[in-house]
Amino acid sequence: MLPWLHPMNNLAPESAKSVARLPRVGITMGDPAGIGPEVVLKAVAEEEVRAICRPVIIGDAQLLAHNARTLDLQCGYEIVRRDEAIPDDFLDPIIFHLDNIQGHVEPGIESGVAGKAAGQYIEAAVELCGAGSIDAIATAPINKRALLLGGYSFPGHTEFLAHLTATEDYAMGFVAANLRVVLISTHVPLSEAIRLATRDRFEKTIRLADSELQRWGIERPRLAVAALNPHGAEGGLFGIEEASEILPAVEACKTADGINVSGPFSADTVFLRASRGEFDAVIACYHDQAMIPVKCLSFGEAVNVTLGLPFIRTSVDHGTAFDIAGKGLAEHSSMVEAIKLAAELSQRAGECGRALEAA
Repeated sequence: MLPWLHPMNNLAPESAKSVARLPRVGITMGDPAGIGPEVVLKAVAEEEVRAICRPVIIGDAQLLAHNARTLDLQCGYEIVRRDEAIPDDFLDPIIFHLDNIQGHVEPGIESGVAGKAAGQYIEAAVELCGAGSIDAIATAPINKRALLLGGYSFPGHTEFLAHLTATEDYAMGFVAANLRVVLISTHVPLSEAIRLATRDRFEKTIRLADSELQRWGIERPRLAVAALNPHGAEGGLFGIEEASEILPAVEACKTADGINVSGPFSADTVFLRASRGEFDAVIACYHDQAMIPVKCLSFGEAVNVTLGLPFIRTSVDHGTAFDIAGKGLAEHSSMVEAIKLAAELSQRAGECGRALEAA
């Protein structure tokens, strides 16, 4: 049994082996005090979502119903409890109800109660994936401090999911319009991000990006690596990391692994070049270097993807937005795109796996 499998009783339907059915995407509700419940309900009501997958909302049915009544949203979906099997066939979204909110959750208020519930939705989603009951995961936003108050010491979804699945090599990625970006480091101070820009870390991330993009159906990914320093350091005038860390990593991946990777390229142009079709993905040196082009291109519609997990996981490109939680003002386009991409990538990954088995 794989280390990330913690199957629940009677949750693996025989139909999970069918290649013809639409993929089942587990959608975690996120922090109950944020906009997660609202954007999830809005997203699963969209015809474009239902046309590509079978949504399984993982959260609290009572809180979802309350949001639906308050904000005049569609709900009334079938409820499956933790000890019950997900139906073999279903057309409308279903709610996998955890009944784990102890006490009152006030919209827009950070709390350990909400953080603990959000963490448990993530754990349940991983268990459902491990049991074969869902094919991929799309996550609504969580609040990092609430998660900590709830007893989970992870800076975000990426690290939490890696821990749950015992995944050692993983990375945060983003898909935005015509741009794909993979990050060397995530939520760390800039000084720490510079320290993490090592040859070993670049080599691991390049190899991971290459294998994951192939899993997504890109046969020979064209990867570009962004420089850390201005103008690619101008031959050492503005820094040494390009020569000492990044270039050796690029050359090693090209010669030893045959990966189609090049760089380092000046960060002020490489993202534009990729968005115009010259590269399939860019390896970015730190969080904001990646997120500025992503959000300029597709704010509100970009999708976060975790690379390296044993299943497909996507997420929205925004936070819990406590300031508008419970007011019906949340835009759900990123949630829609996250669910659609999870469905699409899970199908591609399945097709690639079947092709390898047949070879």
